[in-house]
Amino acid sequence: MSLVRPHGSVELQPRFVYDSERHHQLIHEAESLPSIVISSAAAANAVMLGAGYFNPLHGYMNLADTLSVAATLRTVDGLFWPVPVVNMVEDASAVAGAKRIALRDPNVEGNPVIAVMDVEAIETVSDEQVNTIAEHVFGTLDDAHPGVATFKAAGRQLISGPIEVLNFSYFQSDFPDTFRTAVEIRNEFIEHGWSKVVAFQTRNPMHRAHEELCKMALDAVGADGVLIHMLLGKLKAGDIPAHVRDAAIRKMVEEYFPKNTVMVTGYGFDMLYAGPREAVLHAVFRQNCGCSHLIVGRDHAGVGDYYGAFDAQTIFDEKVPEGALEIEIFRADHTAFSKKLNRVVMMRDVPDHTKDDFILLSGTKVRELLGNGIAPPPEFSRPEVAQILMDYYQSL
Repeated sequence: MSLVRPHGSVELQPRFVYDSERHHQLIHEAESLPSIVISSAAAANAVMLGAGYFNPLHGYMNLADTLSVAATLRTVDGLFWPVPVVNMVEDASAVAGAKRIALRDPNVEGNPVIAVMDVEAIETVSDEQVNTIAEHVFGTLDDAHPGVATFKAAGRQLISGPIEVLNFSYFQSDFPDTFRTAVEIRNEFIEHGWSKVVAFQTRNPMHRAHEELCKMALDAVGADGVLIHMLLGKLKAGDIPAHVRDAAIRKMVEEYFPKNTVMVTGYGFDMLYAGPREAVLHAVFRQNCGCSHLIVGRDHAGVGDYYGAFDAQTIFDEKVPEGALEIEIFRADHTAFSKKLNRVVMMRDVPDHTKDDFILLSGTKVRELLGNGIAPPPEFSRPEVAQILMDYYQSL
């Protein structure tokens, strides 16, 4: 059995320059090129392009592709793709008329060059077009939605064209044990002899229900292993920082999963909070990693009350054409500890239960407990995990 093929090509085509001579040459060339500091979102797109996660894209989309992807989940040429991958800036005058430019990283001190770009076009996006794109991608124009706010604030100049990526921003230095490219993950699967792998997406620490959900999926699809794949980029205020989450997840895996069934890794991207559309993006780039399945749970990649509980699952029926993706979706319901059965279950599997039969805690309640140095019940959170989170909350 071999791994699932990358999206849109036979082989992975990462945009990172692996050839050291070429890499050196580009760094040297970049010094003399017109340059521009890009947004955090555009830098994250560069990292994802460089790492092979956004295969088969070669760079940033132009306006026609951006509008087409937003409206139809396809580029003008017909490639299936769920969200625009763009480089939008407020003021492109520093690179006006240039055919080749250097892109500078806003997230690293001194703004080093993250990529060299061949400019195919610099287009102005109208306010009306920005709203159209946001409405399609986020399903709302509410400025209180963190993804909408970030997108609307990005500027109106769209710079498109292919890029060659020179580094992985701060992700490699800040998270050396966790950040992995799609190329590296595929290679590790092959080394492990895994061909069927379930991906679990997370931007939060994992509690007991998440742990059990991974085990249920592993079992249900007969997978060789689980890829716990955490977002390492920018989050909204109040989300738990990546290093704390990383420590908590590793502790859980170490203590509670059978040896050699889990790979804990992370990817360098800023959260969009785009709910259903982001779930499809998650599927695309997990396929590029070589995963055969992605767990999509309740309100996957959502925020607030912008999306219905299972919109991120139904989009795969309604908007993803047959055969567009090879990865399969493992549809998860809300999971919680059943006092009746003394184990974690998916709520849909126990129609005889009432709310009182479950141990349910809101995120707010959990944060309050942890902040006061009180561990949530062991049915909700493993004590070793709770300890790491309590230490974090009490240090605030």
